[in-house]
Amino acid sequence: MEINDLIFKELIKRGYSLEGNTRVWNIADSKLWYLTPEQAQAYLDLENVKDYNNKMFDTEIGMLKQFMPQISTKVLNGDTINIIDIGCGDGKKAIPVIDLLNEKVKLRYCPIDISRHMVSRAIEKIKALHKGEVVEFRWNISDFDNLENVASLLIDEEFRQNFLLFLGSTISNFEFNEVMYEVAEAMSNTDYLLMGVALNTSTPDEIVKSYTTSKVDKFLYLMLKQIGFERDDVEMGVRFKNSRVEVFYTVKKDRKIDFGDKSLYFQKGDQILVAVSYRYNEAELRTMLKFYFKTVKFYFNDNKTWALGLCKKM
Repeated sequence: MEINDLIFKELIKRGYSLEGNTRVWNIADSKLWYLTPEQAQAYLDLENVKDYNNKMFDTEIGMLKQFMPQISTKVLNGDTINIIDIGCGDGKKAIPVIDLLNEKVKLRYCPIDISRHMVSRAIEKIKALHKGEVVEFRWNISDFDNLENVASLLIDEEFRQNFLLFLGSTISNFEFNEVMYEVAEAMSNTDYLLMGVALNTSTPDEIVKSYTTSKVDKFLYLMLKQIGFERDDVEMGVRFKNSRVEVFYTVKKDRKIDFGDKSLYFQKGDQILVAVSYRYNEAELRTMLKFYFKTVKFYFNDNKTWALGLCKKM
């Protein structure tokens, strides 16, 4: 089995911490989720699971269809606009936005994702709509550190405004302030950001249950597969701790993994943290966004399990 050097290096760099007598290795970085087409496709397969799709994407897409007419009246200040789709996935989250704005202005769509597979899927999907231009350049495969470059390169004589989409509760997979600083820095005073965020309205037990599925296991185990773990070497666990979901794997037997001139030694009982997802209530989300944006307008679904936040710096 070929070892993925990026994941191996993260384990070397971060090492482990002790929680009681348990060694905990933390590689809960969503950049490592989509390193291969197999990983990216496993995530798209997870998105299509009925319960997951209903709670996440159907809810948000329904809200976008409902509220985009109102949102467009605030966002549009000319006859052209760039749509920057951050964490684009396969592009389906942007379709309700494109459908509505295409009726009002000339638009360009620019998908941004750490996964080349995701960007390719988004480009293919949005091009098939034949609504506006789809931008393909080297910055499509990018992370938040490059967002300012993307935003500035898209502004020209014809397209003077950016509309950033950050949908699918993608922000939940990151430390909020690290990411939001980069997003806000990439925006000019005429730009808008539209965020979609799942709100914390469930009990910890309900949240844990929603993650304890074979599809989640299949998707996240692929990280460990790439550093040499066999499926029977580890067992997935889920907990709710520090206002976030934590998905981890417990090592079932001692294991040594070699790569180059370095070795990692895992002991039976070690835990490898592979994913975290933060949960915010409405008040917390308002407070955090107000720190970065002067204007924040919220839109909610009927039972307030999901929020769309329209943000502007000035």
